Amino acid sequence: MITKEDIQELLHSTETYRVERTVSTGDMDKFQEAICAFANDMPGSRKKGYLILGAYDNGELSGLKVTDDLLKKIAAIRSNGNILPIPVMSVDRFTFPEGDLLVAEVSPSFDTPVRYRGRTFIRIGPRCDIASAEEERILSERCAASLPTFDTRPCREATIDDLDTEVIVKEYMPRAIASDVLADDHRQLKEQLASLHLFNLQVDCPTFAALIMFGRNPKYFMPGAYIQYVHFKGNDNGGAILNERRFEGCLYKVLPELENFLRDGIITKRPVPISILREKDVVNYPYKALRELMMNAVMHRDYQANMPTRLYQYDSHIEIMNPGGLYGQARPENFPLVNDYRNSVVAEMMKTLNYVNMFNHGVNEVRHLLNENNSPEPEFNVNLVTAFSVIVREPKVQVDVMGDENSSEETTTEKTTQKTTQTSTEDGVEKSAEKSAEKILKLIESNPQITVRELTKIVGLSRRGVEKNIKKLQEHGILKRVGPDKGGHWEIINEGQS
Repeated sequence: MITKEDIQELLHSTETYRVERTVSTGDMDKFQEAICAFANDMPGSRKKGYLILGAYDNGELSGLKVTDDLLKKIAAIRSNGNILPIPVMSVDRFTFPEGDLLVAEVSPSFDTPVRYRGRTFIRIGPRCDIASAEEERILSERCAASLPTFDTRPCREATIDDLDTEVIVKEYMPRAIASDVLADDHRQLKEQLASLHLFNLQVDCPTFAALIMFGRNPKYFMPGAYIQYVHFKGNDNGGAILNERRFEGCLYKVLPELENFLRDGIITKRPVPISILREKDVVNYPYKALRELMMNAVMHRDYQANMPTRLYQYDSHIEIMNPGGLYGQARPENFPLVNDYRNSVVAEMMKTLNYVNMFNHGVNEVRHLLNENNSPEPEFNVNLVTAFSVIVREPKVQVDVMGDENSSEETTTEKTTQKTTQTSTEDGVEKSAEKSAEKILKLIESNPQITVRELTKIVGLSRRGVEKNIKKLQEHGILKRVGPDKGGHWEIINEGQS
């Protein structure tokens, strides 16, 4: 990060293409356009750019007080998904006698052109502007010569005919590029694809990213580029195979199929009694959590490996494994706080197509969803060198309202009361009804011949209220009447009886 002394020099610097000074703290469009432009580094200086909040154009300080909320607001620009690929930037606060400065330091990107909401911004002297087609071409060629990641490399065996260009032109480009920019772009198709890192003009072939997302047969060029689903009986791979499926093809076609399969083929819902009178629906796995994990597996996997992305289902858990361990700056000791992208272009395309929403938020979101479902914490194995795996287990839900059958020393009513007191009620009406039902059960247990009239006097409800509670207890299989109204008796049904 820049020093305080360097900041003072920048305030009066003549290198206007590197500095954006402003006294505004709320013009987020202006800030993001500047950061996008600094990342594109149109002059090719490889010098960092600086967005400085709290200074006038002449370098004088405005007396701004930089709060923690403002720092968080500007820092969030990096990963909010509006600027793609994600810029490398840092944010800090500097205090002077005349006031504070908030400084966002932006490194030139190797992965150009960088776009803000579909538009490529560059610095032209002291101001930002949208890049022309020729300027975008320069940024694309510069990128092709410097990007090291696999998905940006050209696949020399492939041609443009190996891509579904109709889908790219009609479906992807309108989402990736602003409509007015796209309407004014009259370049040849290959040049347009090159600006999206989908084609390499120098060797006249598609990139691997293009084949992964829009290829007609990506598995031909990358044998492991598919998803393998297996459902095993039991809790290990030694059990019988109950179901098996492969998802093959480009991600544009595979990902919708995968979403539907997760929702309809894996997720199950069942009603579970949580008290004497109430039930709730419980799912074996939260759909959004499984979807997030699978999208991350597809996005971060090593496409050079022959191993497929694995989705294995067992009786009590699901294991997701993708080839390729933690990448780049991500390490076991800093996971999940630090994230890096093995396939930056694939990640960008998945964001554009709304398969991922935010960056570096997936793990926390999965944990939150599992916690809401009363599921155990996900178990990440980040120590594997050539793979990354996560295990998600089914929730442990008490489905027996009447209590644990092994606790035979407790009476039926005691078990029912214990379960009920452990369950928080959703509103006062249901809570009152449950207390009345418990009281009725206790009275019946002590006197099975007790009448509705006697219950009415003791419980403090109307005859209709008592009869309503008794009916619900009978409907839930907890209570039954043996014999006629006169001369008969009540019977509390123990576990295992019907």
